Amino acid sequence: MAYELLIGLRYLRAKRKSTFISIITFISTAGVALGVMALIVVLAVMTGFEEDLKDKILGTNAHVVVLKTSGEIGDYPAVMDKLKRVNGVVAATPFVYSQVMLSTGANVSGVVLRGIEPRSDAQVTNLNKSLVEGKLTDLDGTVAGDAETPPLPGLIIGKELAKNLNVFVGDTLNIVSPMGNITPFGMVPKMKRFRVAGIFNTGMFEYDSTLAYIGLQQAQEFLSLGNAVTGIQLRVKDVYQADKIAEAINKGFGYDFYARDWMRMNKNILFALKTEKMVMFIILTLIVLVAAFGIASTLFMVVMEKTKDIAILKSMGATGTSIMKIFVLEGLIIGIAGTVIGVLSGLLIAHNLEFIVDLIKKVTGFELFSRDVYYLDHFPSQVVPSDVLLISLTAIFISFVATLYPAWQGSRLPPAEALRYE
Repeated sequence: MAYELLIGLRYLRAKRKSTFISIITFISTAGVALGVMALIVVLAVMTGFEEDLKDKILGTNAHVVVLKTSGEIGDYPAVMDKLKRVNGVVAATPFVYSQVMLSTGANVSGVVLRGIEPRSDAQVTNLNKSLVEGKLTDLDGTVAGDAETPPLPGLIIGKELAKNLNVFVGDTLNIVSPMGNITPFGMVPKMKRFRVAGIFNTGMFEYDSTLAYIGLQQAQEFLSLGNAVTGIQLRVKDVYQADKIAEAINKGFGYDFYARDWMRMNKNILFALKTEKMVMFIILTLIVLVAAFGIASTLFMVVMEKTKDIAILKSMGATGTSIMKIFVLEGLIIGIAGTVIGVLSGLLIAHNLEFIVDLIKKVTGFELFSRDVYYLDHFPSQVVPSDVLLISLTAIFISFVATLYPAWQGSRLPPAEALRYE
């Protein structure tokens, strides 16, 4: 062991007259550990929320949406075949998009109507996994009712929309389109009856309260589109390469078509989450900075107490660099110890966060996390190894910087001054 490290370790063990320094050393170590632990837990929670939100967005939406710059896509099967040959595209499905009103007689709600092909849509989106009642294939044909009502085309709506309209699976409702038929008496809205074939729950209020799905053929017929569709949805191999695939489609298909990836369509919310995560990292790093001042204070007091020792070491041939190393290593040991304790405790809390939240609610009755408010069935927490590494390196670097000035002051101490009155 190098003698600088040996002396630094001995200085950490306080004697009776140095108890105060020992207490400050403990507080500095605890401060670093607390800051590292808080950073790991908070970033794990924010990462968990971000990943959960991405899963919900991708559960309802495709990775890439291709639209025509003017009007609908007429010969969509040929366009789909061409899109499937693009490198990175796994599957494609057509869709029809329109804004309509749903009416049950007593309740009315404006919604976004989507016409889809159930079989191909199941390969592109995760809507099928979001169904809590019914089957996606019920949109292909008609849904039988009771003896008094004939079979009607199927309709799938969100959980919140079903609550607002007070309907259940098997109930009938009317779809009303503002783009109706022109008569001598003016524009007459087009209306058609459908039967609720299923209810989905994506966990996002905006989707569950404003989306309704019907079969593609029914949508084309109701909206008078013929064999045309609004656009084509794509699923890609790597969701984080969707922007590059969309750019390749824009270049390869010319100005008649344009593609938008899921990141661009949800740019605002994803940017807000990323910014919030970065700001929280900066704010919580201040805890480590406060602890770094404690390390610096500890080293200043150690230098003052060990003035005689420094002078003796210098008189024996120790260089200023060696003296500086002693105090830098002492401060680094405090920082590294605090970082290790913080990482271990942070990982322990982050991996058992849901259990801790439930335990707090059971013991105190206070609810830290409301599943009804956040539309989540679990407390999202995801530890990213790169975040843990960045936090650890940041804490050790701050601790190292805090040691430089007091260590430099100790290395400049003249031996003759310290030993004059000995």
